[in-house]
This record gives sequence, structure tokens and C-alpha cells, in this order.
Amino acid sequence: VHGSGGRGMRLLHSEGDLAAAVAAAEREATASFGRGELLMEKALLGARHIEVQVFGDNDGNVVHLGERDCSVQRRYQKIIEECPSPFVSDSLRAAMTAAAVKVARAVDYVGAGTVEFLVTSSGEFYFLEMNTRLQVEHGITEAVYDVDLVEWQIRVAHSEQLPLSQAAINARRRGWAIEARLCAEDPARRFLPQSGMVTAWAPPTGDGLRVDHGLEPGLKISPFYDSLLAKIISAADTREQALAALNDALAGLHLEGLNHNSEFLRRVLTAPAFARGDYTTALLNELQHKDTGDEKSRVA
Repeated sequence: VHGSGGRGMRLLHSEGDLAAAVAAAEREATASFGRGELLMEKALLGARHIEVQVFGDNDGNVVHLGERDCSVQRRYQKIIEECPSPFVSDSLRAAMTAAAVKVARAVDYVGAGTVEFLVTSSGEFYFLEMNTRLQVEHGITEAVYDVDLVEWQIRVAHSEQLPLSQAAINARRRGWAIEARLCAEDPARRFLPQSGMVTAWAPPTGDGLRVDHGLEPGLKISPFYDSLLAKIISAADTREQALAALNDALAGLHLEGLNHNSEFLRRVLTAPAFARGDYTTALLNELQHKDTGDEKSRVA
């Protein structure tokens, strides 16, 4: 109940596993968040994780800025996101965004928020949660809609109205954006978090690329925080162009001093299911058992 980021989740296949799973989830929740209350929900296997960016102001205006597909996850943590979703049709988008705006209006929401859904292959969507903040992946929405959501946050905090109407936002949607999360972890060792000193770092550059990071040589990456090192965002006119540019960016980045997941991210981007846009939250399970075999992601 009081958790975040997928921490403490347990998948149950039989009633006989319930007692042990409840005990384990309670321990993790209490240790991580100080509270041990739990939720039980229907498990939707082979679904897509799709979220809608919403924004509200102090005058009761609520808008959405489309959807993001966040189905590429490991341990319920997102590692690749794209906007828009290659799965979502116009009719499904209309239904999901209307539901997300309705959720925000119901609680008189002010500021940036993200309404998250699981979506089945037949297009049925189920509410997961609402994150009451900007998400890590908000940059791909900014790229597609040509807005600055951080600026919007500041303006709304100063009691200004939202700068754009829903119709104006819809008219700004252009192209495609994909984000990959560069993380200090070793995919060949079940994504074991890594720590160490950054000895060399050269972010990729190119048209349509945005790299959000705080890396520099001499920086110590400790084991006490999230493993995220940088967000690499590629924006282009088409999904295929954005995908190719992101793959090239990951191939061209230079980071030394600790293990990281750049080559695994490239494996995901070039996986046939991802290239087709035909993937679910199960995608990484299908790739994880294979070792990357590429020393570029490992300490020399």
C-alpha cells in the first residue's frame, strides 16, 4: 500500500504460496517504507504497461499529453519507454486518456501526474496507480509534444493556468520518441547493481538526441541509491528512425569504470518483437537467460 517502483510485488500462481508471499512482502514493505499493509490484485500476464501523462492547475483545468508505453521492464522497473505506444489505436487512446483525466478531476489534482494502466492484448485496460509527480520518462512526452513540463510545474505552482488547451496540445503531437535508461547494473548477473568510480564518460551526440545525466570522470557511483546513470532519448519523425538513432547512440557512448547495461539495451531494441512494436511486459524474461557476451558493457 505504501510502496513504490514495484518494490515488494509477488506473483502468486496457487493459494498454497499465499502465506509465504504475504510474509515476504510485508517484510520488504516494512523495511523499505515503514508500513507493511498489502494490496491483492488480479495478475494480468502478457499485458502492456501504458501510462497517460496528465496535468492540472488550480483553476480546475485538467489535460492529458498522450500515452507512453513502458512495457520493457525488469523487476517491475522500466528500462525502455516510448511515446506514443505502437500498440494503442486512436480509439483506445481516446478511452484511456479520458479515463486518466477523469481520475485526475476526481481528486482535484494540481500539477503533473501519471495515470498508469495495464492493457490486455484485446485492448481492455485496468487502472494500476497514479504517480503524483513527473516521471523519469517525461522527456519523451516533451519531445513529441514540444513542451517543457518542468516549466509547466513552476507556472502552476505560481497559480498560473495551464499554458495550452487540450486541443492545442493535441495539435502539437509530432513524430516519435524513445528513451533508454543507462543503469549501473550487470545484466549477465541478473541485473546485479554495480558501484565504482567513473573513469571515463562521453555521452552520445546527434540530431534528435537528448541525454540527461550528472556523470563526470571521478564521480563515485555508490550502492546506496537507484542504479540509474543517464537517460538517453531519441526523437525523430518515425518510430523506425528514432529506434535506429537510439541504437546508434548506445553503441557510441563511452563509459568506463563500472559495469553497465548499454549492450543489453541494444539487444532489447534490436529484438524482433520490440522492432515490430509487438511486445509485452514479458519481453525481458524472454531475453534475460541469454548472456550478452559483449565486453563493452563490462569493466576492462
